[in-house]
Amino acid sequence: MAETGGPRAGDVAAALALLSRVPVRADHRRGAAAAWAWPVAGALLAAMAAAAGWAALALGLPAAAAAGLVLAVQVATTGAMHEDGLADTADGLWGGADPARRLEIMKDSRIGAYGVLALILGVGLRWTLLTALFAAGTVWAPLIAAGMVSRAAIVAAMRRLPPARPGGLSALVGRPAATGEALALALGLAGAVVLCGAAGLGAALAAAAAAVGLGQLARAKIGGQTGDILGAVQQVAEIAALTVLAAAL
Repeated sequence: MAETGGPRAGDVAAALALLSRVPVRADHRRGAAAAWAWPVAGALLAAMAAAAGWAALALGLPAAAAAGLVLAVQVATTGAMHEDGLADTADGLWGGADPARRLEIMKDSRIGAYGVLALILGVGLRWTLLTALFAAGTVWAPLIAAGMVSRAAIVAAMRRLPPARPGGLSALVGRPAATGEALALALGLAGAVVLCGAAGLGAALAAAAAAVGLGQLARAKIGGQTGDILGAVQQVAEIAALTVLAAAL
């Protein structure tokens, strides 16, 4: 059932509490009703990481080191929940013969070969793309834009795909309302365009395409989305956005 109730002032805090490990006081009952604010939370989390990268570059560290520090801050502030989702998604979607077995694998805390490879490729691509952006002299705008559009992609996937596991975290959080999804997508797109111009539009479209592709694969493989799928959506959307921004900027 879609969540109702319109935006509230505390929704940004609720979004940070759900999507990160940043200690904030929030109404945890808001769940998907606060989904409109997820791109805002993505911008704040990206700004924290960008500040670390900017400081590293200001101290004279090479672009690759600054990019590595940014990734470390992202992992620390989010608790690696999105990376964990990417690994579990890779293990489940490619490691099981049927939907029930795939969901079972995704719920298993152990990581398999597909998950390890997904993490290596995902982190490696983000590190490489961030290094290229930092070497080109841009830090804040691409990181924040990618953080916004990738969280907007989670909202869209959560609304448009049914929960594959009725008792899972995604089902408990709820389904974003149509107005919440529209506002989240508008915020993500507007933020990317304001920050990065035409390249931001391209980044948003690339993030959307990556999210749709993964969403359709999840629908075919397990019948919908789980918390792990949503984490993977964030990761592939961020990588797609950074790829376009690195090529353009």
